[in-house]
Amino acid sequence: MAEYISRNESETEALGARLAASLPGGSVVAMYGDLGAGKTAFVRGMARGMGLTCRVSSPTFTIVNEYLGERELIHFDMYRIGSADELFDIGWEDYLNRGAVCAVEWSENVEDAFFGDEVVVRIEKLGDTERKITIEGAELC
Repeated sequence: MAEYISRNESETEALGARLAASLPGGSVVAMYGDLGAGKTAFVRGMARGMGLTCRVSSPTFTIVNEYLGERELIHFDMYRIGSADELFDIGWEDYLNRGAVCAVEWSENVEDAFFGDEVVVRIEKLGDTERKITIEGAELC
């Protein structure tokens, strides 16, 4: 487990980029943090670290956004999902079998869908822009 202090959104994105650069395909990144903590900024950085140049936005209403390029990033927002069963109903296993990196916001809503080998990212607000980011299960480049 490693802890980092991010002083702004750019530093949060940079941590996401460093993490994603070393993640193998098929990795699941389970993200935890309050509304506005910076989860989507972290995923924006992940996309950049994977060499993707697409616009990354929160999939709050669509539930899933797919970012395609040389590598594939699938971005889930489980805020509106009530259980792991609902996640399986939308094809969770199919997404996992594609070999993409899956970033899951609001993971606490679907913890039963994880298999215990996920990377865990916790983002805690320390102030208006400062965040404590804890990463378990992976090393940063």
